[in-house]
Amino acid sequence: MSLVTSINWEKVDGLVPAIVQDNTSGQVLMLGYMNDEALNKTLETKQVTFWSRTKNRLWTKGETSGNVLQLKSIKLDCDQDTLLVKVNPIGPTCHLGTTTCFDCDAASEGQDEQPALVFLHQLEQILAARKDADPESSYTASLYARGTKRISQKVGEEGVEVALAATSGDKAELVCESADLIYHLIVLLQDQGLSLSEVTAKLQERHK
Repeated sequence: MSLVTSINWEKVDGLVPAIVQDNTSGQVLMLGYMNDEALNKTLETKQVTFWSRTKNRLWTKGETSGNVLQLKSIKLDCDQDTLLVKVNPIGPTCHLGTTTCFDCDAASEGQDEQPALVFLHQLEQILAARKDADPESSYTASLYARGTKRISQKVGEEGVEVALAATSGDKAELVCESADLIYHLIVLLQDQGLSLSEVTAKLQERHK
C-alpha cells in the first residue's frame, strides 16, 4: 500500500496535518495541511506542497518567495492521520522572515533555550557565513584568513586543553575547553568544505 492510500482520509476530512521538520537540525519549522493531490505533487516534485485553506488551492511553499522546502522524507504516524515531513529548507520558512513559524515570542509562554542540535546547526551557519568576511570583523573571519594550518593548530591546542581539564578534575574548565574545541572544529570543517552533518552521518554509519 502506498503512502497516499495508507492515510485515513475519512478521519481527517480529506486534509492531513503535515508537521514540517528540518532534516539537519530537527527543528520544527511549520504545520501545514495536504490533500491527496498536494501529497502526490510533493512526492513527484520533491518540493513540499500544501492545500491552502485560505487560497483554496494547491500551494507550493516558496512559490513566490523562493524559500522552498526540499523534501527529504515523509512518514505517517501510527494512527494514519498525521504526516512528519523532513526537509532541507532554502531560506527562512516563516513569512515573517524567521527560521520557523514558532519563533513568535509574543505568543510564547517563557523563553526556552533552543535544543542543542538546533543551536549547533545555527552556529555552523553563522560560522560558514564568515568565511569570506573581513578578517578585522571577527575572530572567526581572522581564523579563516590565517589558513588551514593555523585552524588545525588551534584544534590541536584545544584538544590538549580538554584533556588537561579532565585530568585535573576541573569540570567547569572541561566544559569551557570542550566548547572551544567544538567551535574550532566547526571552523576547521567549514574551512575544508565539510559539515557537522557529514560527521554525524559517519557516526550513524558506525552505529549500524
